Amino acid sequence: MENPKQNWTVRFFTLWTGQALSLLGSQLVQFSIIWYLTQKTNSATTLAIASMMGLLPQVLLSPFIGTWVDRGNRRLILIFSDGTVAAATLTLALLFATGQVQVWHIYFALFVRAIAGGFHQSAFGASTVMLVPKEQLARVHGFNQALNGGLNIISAPLGAYLLSVLPMQGILGIDVTTALLAISIVFFTPIPQPERGANAASTFWQDFREGFRYIMAWRGLVILLGLVMVINFFFSAIEPLTPLLITNHFKGDASDLGWWLSLFSLGIVLGGLLLGVWGGFKRKVITAQSGLIVMGLLAAVLGFVPAEYLWAAMIVNLFFGMVQPIINGSYGATLQAVVAPDMQGRVFSFIFSAAMLVSPIALMISGPAADRFGIRIMFTIAGVTCMVMGAAGFFIPDVMNIENRSKETSASAAEAS
Repeated sequence: MENPKQNWTVRFFTLWTGQALSLLGSQLVQFSIIWYLTQKTNSATTLAIASMMGLLPQVLLSPFIGTWVDRGNRRLILIFSDGTVAAATLTLALLFATGQVQVWHIYFALFVRAIAGGFHQSAFGASTVMLVPKEQLARVHGFNQALNGGLNIISAPLGAYLLSVLPMQGILGIDVTTALLAISIVFFTPIPQPERGANAASTFWQDFREGFRYIMAWRGLVILLGLVMVINFFFSAIEPLTPLLITNHFKGDASDLGWWLSLFSLGIVLGGLLLGVWGGFKRKVITAQSGLIVMGLLAAVLGFVPAEYLWAAMIVNLFFGMVQPIINGSYGATLQAVVAPDMQGRVFSFIFSAAMLVSPIALMISGPAADRFGIRIMFTIAGVTCMVMGAAGFFIPDVMNIENRSKETSASAAEAS
């Protein structure tokens, strides 16, 4: 029987191209809808609700979605999720075309798209490990990160241009088209399924509990997840403060903020390409933990840059963007290489939910904390915390040896628990 990972590049990157087109369409829709709501309502509450509709379903439902992905056919789930996005977007386009659209229609469409996106993200990630050789996973993660950064750079100006020449239903139609293209590519691309073995006859809730036990029995993963949650908490708190850092401290304007965001996205592209070409150190956990130390140092430096040196802060921000895909890609490749294939959906969905659950709490306290302690202090605290978490990992054997844990050992630990 042919090894599905032989000649993997054509099969995987054909699938990857289709998903990239679909992602571009989705980002154009996201930008256009936010701009439409801004112009129509001029309400911060409306925008906040729209953002929650796009985030909360994935955070709250991800563990359940991951279980479905591990139980189902991942290729069919990709087709279903892209099809659901296309259907929701087409319905919204028809409402715009007939002049019947209401704000709640947009909320509902965003909610449905977010759920479908959760299925898509989990299924695509779980499929990647079945298509890509273990030693190439870090490079693939690097290219994924570069893709996301590139789309961040082009989606806003392209979306703004399309809004000037097309009605909303026209832009929504582009997303429907890209989703259908992605579906057609998935339809003709074989994606192997993992063997479920003795658990093939288990129920949904048995699989759900097994995923939770699998994680809790893995001490290194639990500790690593704790480190990531702490870092996410502090960086979620400072992210919305960036515009105030530009305007209040550096006395910049909207143009300066635009350059700041563009350089950050450019950094993500460069960092992703670097990881894609380099692949990181042989032990990916060393790449990730070292990246955390560098990222923390850069964030702390931003808190000390004098007001008259905005250009220097811009350069620091570029490198800040570069290091993020190296960290994320290295962690992702590490876990994909050692998590059992039939557990990938559940494990990564649990990790995503746990890591993101701290963000709403951080957002609630970031404003009052910045008012009390100052924005620059917040950046410094976040940076120092990140450096401590990165350095601490080197002194925790369970974290440093996480790549030595075989799939078979992991599965046995889950069953024993």
